[in-house]
Amino acid sequence: MGTLPVRHETEDIEIRLLLEGIVQKYHYDFRGYAMASIKRRLRQARDHFDCRTYSQLQERVLHEPKLFAALLSFLTVQVSELFRDPAYFIAIRELLVPHLRTYPSLKVWVAGCSAGEELMSLAILFREEELEDRTLFYGTDINPQALQRAEAGIYDLDRISLFTENHRLAGGKSSLSNYYTAAYGSAVFDKSLRRRAVFSDHSLVSDQVFAEVQLICCRNVLIYFDRGLQDRAVGLFKESLTRKGFLGLGSKESLRFSAHVDAFDDFVHSERIYQKRG
Repeated sequence: MGTLPVRHETEDIEIRLLLEGIVQKYHYDFRGYAMASIKRRLRQARDHFDCRTYSQLQERVLHEPKLFAALLSFLTVQVSELFRDPAYFIAIRELLVPHLRTYPSLKVWVAGCSAGEELMSLAILFREEELEDRTLFYGTDINPQALQRAEAGIYDLDRISLFTENHRLAGGKSSLSNYYTAAYGSAVFDKSLRRRAVFSDHSLVSDQVFAEVQLICCRNVLIYFDRGLQDRAVGLFKESLTRKGFLGLGSKESLRFSAHVDAFDDFVHSERIYQKRG
């Protein structure tokens, strides 16, 4: 009796030391991530690397840079799909695009872009709405491997049926097959879709504003942050957006409890799309 709480307390200490070690050694800061989520992913990593304790994992992380590169894939969520949540993209197409057309040039920031599915979806949508030529897309993430995949624009062919259906449900104006070539089990998307895209390393934890943009999409990222880090990220978005700019969040995310809630109005409440106040 009593050993389970002690073990959990010890694990919490080990995890805090591990995260502190990662900051000191590699300058990646996960200390502001929601603890329940980070514990779940570290548990998966500990088992994957066949470590008995988090202290053992810490020892290997500090002495094996290649292991840390692999660990980063556990600590950063890499789950997305083209036109994920089609209703969100219908809202952009039907309700945001008329506003975006009024700008002579546009900048769009996809924060936490992972392997680029969200940015690719927006590039296709903007092409179909004839906004692509006036738009510059920024895709940022802290995982260099994810950024490489985003720049390559190559996805497993077995995901294409889902992507195609999402695109159709999102009001796609042509066949998705017009945008990729199938080869060797992969779908290689047209390079021209990325000719106006810039992919770069950027941390919502530690980096500052880098551009003034009209639209920010940061979906399903804030749910992994604690309240303090959520406020920091939303503060960055507020500073980055132009007057009356738009912010799109994930379906389970909200500005309701944010320190910056007064800076935004609901624009499409059901799709968690907000507009910065003037």
